[in-house]
Amino acid sequence: MGPHASFIFVKNDFLTVQILHTSIEYLKGVGPVKADLLKKEAGIFVYEDLLTYYPYRHIDRTRITRIKDLNHETEFALIDAHVISAEVVGVKRARRLVVMVTDGEGTMEMVWFQGIYYVEKAMRPGDNYQFFGKVSFFMDKPQMTHPEFQKASEGATKDYLEPVYPSTEKLKARYLGGRQIAALTEALFHQVGRNDIPENLPDSILSKYKLADRYTALRQVHFPKNMEEYEQAVRRLKFEELFLSQLRMTLLKIKRHNTSSGHVFKIVGNLFNSFFNEHLPFALTNAQKRVLKEIRKDVASGRQMNRLLQGDVGSGKTIVALLSMLIAADNGFQSCFMAPTEILARQHFESLQKLLEGMDVNVGLLTGSTSSKERKVVLEGCKDGALNIITGTHALIEDKVVFKNLGLAIIDEQHRFGVAQRARLWEKNDLPPHILIMTATPIPRTLALTAYGDLDYSIMDELPPGRTPVLTVHRSAYHRAEVMSFVRSEIEKGRQAYFIYPLIEESAKLDYEDLMKGYEEVKSFFPPPKFLISMVHGKQSADLKQTNMDRFVKGNTQIMVSTTVIEVGVNVPNATVMVIESAERFGLPQLHQLRGRVGRGSEKSYCILLSGIKLSKEAGERLSIMCQTNDGFKIAEKDLELRGPGDVEGTRQSGLLNFKLANILADKNILKVAMDAVEELVKEDPQLENESNKRLRQYLSMKRGKTVWSKIS
Repeated sequence: MGPHASFIFVKNDFLTVQILHTSIEYLKGVGPVKADLLKKEAGIFVYEDLLTYYPYRHIDRTRITRIKDLNHETEFALIDAHVISAEVVGVKRARRLVVMVTDGEGTMEMVWFQGIYYVEKAMRPGDNYQFFGKVSFFMDKPQMTHPEFQKASEGATKDYLEPVYPSTEKLKARYLGGRQIAALTEALFHQVGRNDIPENLPDSILSKYKLADRYTALRQVHFPKNMEEYEQAVRRLKFEELFLSQLRMTLLKIKRHNTSSGHVFKIVGNLFNSFFNEHLPFALTNAQKRVLKEIRKDVASGRQMNRLLQGDVGSGKTIVALLSMLIAADNGFQSCFMAPTEILARQHFESLQKLLEGMDVNVGLLTGSTSSKERKVVLEGCKDGALNIITGTHALIEDKVVFKNLGLAIIDEQHRFGVAQRARLWEKNDLPPHILIMTATPIPRTLALTAYGDLDYSIMDELPPGRTPVLTVHRSAYHRAEVMSFVRSEIEKGRQAYFIYPLIEESAKLDYEDLMKGYEEVKSFFPPPKFLISMVHGKQSADLKQTNMDRFVKGNTQIMVSTTVIEVGVNVPNATVMVIESAERFGLPQLHQLRGRVGRGSEKSYCILLSGIKLSKEAGERLSIMCQTNDGFKIAEKDLELRGPGDVEGTRQSGLLNFKLANILADKNILKVAMDAVEELVKEDPQLENESNKRLRQYLSMKRGKTVWSKIS
């Protein structure tokens, strides 16, 4: 056996060579140089990668088309015709070769702008040729530009649809364009047979859902005889992708529920009850009560909680987090509350201190800019247990931070932390703490179940009483003076306003106002000293940023000019207006998050989306949906529809949605069937111990470690 063979142990202890795991360089026609390029450019490392490097369309060379049957709907065609004439027309750069052909029932032109000498020499009037290419019309007459051609005696129609593969300029430069990749794939199918591509789904599922077997599906997705065969193959492979992803996560959740030990919070004690009865600023919503009940059940169960809490902007997640941390404190455990930015960490710290005023609960703050003196006090408080709650940024995961008894870790806006960063929190106690992940980025239910299926999942879809919906309007730059006049009227009532800009520096490519120009423009409408303005952006030092933020929070300035650094974490109930400049540049989730900075008090609040005069259709749709609804979940569904699942911000970083064929939006029906199939299978055989599920068990075992399917980290 050569050095390229890859070995896998299966359960019955014999060694089998997995030909699909052979390095791609050993495929005839590849070699080391091309293999290196295929790895870098296309992610093709082994034979199996080439089998799952799917064509993005097919062209039909299975039949010859008559010239008279060509029409504007015809995309590609194979024409069998003899040459009437071949003539070079035009001069210098405008030269082209025009070849007139006929099949006896119609005539058309074949045109070449390059390789004229070669084609003219090869083309003999009176001879028959087969031409294949893209059909276009000029003066309502059909023609082909740069068609492929060969003598009719040498040509032959193919008995399958020809696949067209994605390629890159670097691949094409090494003769690895779409056609060459098709040739390599065809060569591979000559080398691997049905026995080399084992089935991974149980027969019962293949039969119940009328799915093609795996070998047939892979063969037909590349080289189908017709579109019906192709569609059957794609349906099978999409089902496989969605079914296996759901099964993996369901098995992880079962394993975690069965085996992951957790700290037991036995009681709901004095701290929780005292806060609930005497300090709670408002009555809890039904959604908050429901989520608290789910959390209390988790932390008392004896297994580690791993819960995702999704709540729209302003739904009261911080109160739920605090009540959960008080349960931990009642049971003698510490909690940490990790936020992605210093601004948000400080906001949480100040908010918790205010809520806990008069209670015997100690809260600490640890960020990158915490002074040495303060840092020493906080680190000692963590270690000796004097601090019940520690808020902070990624500074909390440093090795110097040692907890006496960390029982609960809450992570806000978790998608902003790296996987390894989050994982280091788990190591802060011998028994990992309970985990509560919070996000204000609404995730459509379909996406959440697909991306976060291995977590327990809570939704808060109610706003606390007293919150009035923000009125959102769209205005073009023509109406800037009116917008400024409205903002002035709000400020004169004693309110405050935000102006948000997408850029910090001048850009030659984009004609959007940058922050500095915006700041000067705002100053011209609101001249000091009558009006005072704070400015915050990412390039400022942490101290300066915090100082400017504090001035606005305390009401010492009426206007905040900022980049999206204030997207999360700033709570100024007196701010009633947000103007978002160049709003067409922002995605829907970001616009929704920004809008959440106003409407936090009892006064009527406004969000004004200022855009350029000309808008793309998609940008117009985004701004329109923002004006129609304040419901973050509806906005998330629309965002998923507009952008697709691969782009949705805030999903997991481990690539769980990187399906090669499936699309959870377009394939919702297949996803539903796959979810039902997983639920039924796991209900009958949660450990995949039955003989009928042996294939699945072996396949998942073989694939383990190739994708990050971890609990959180």
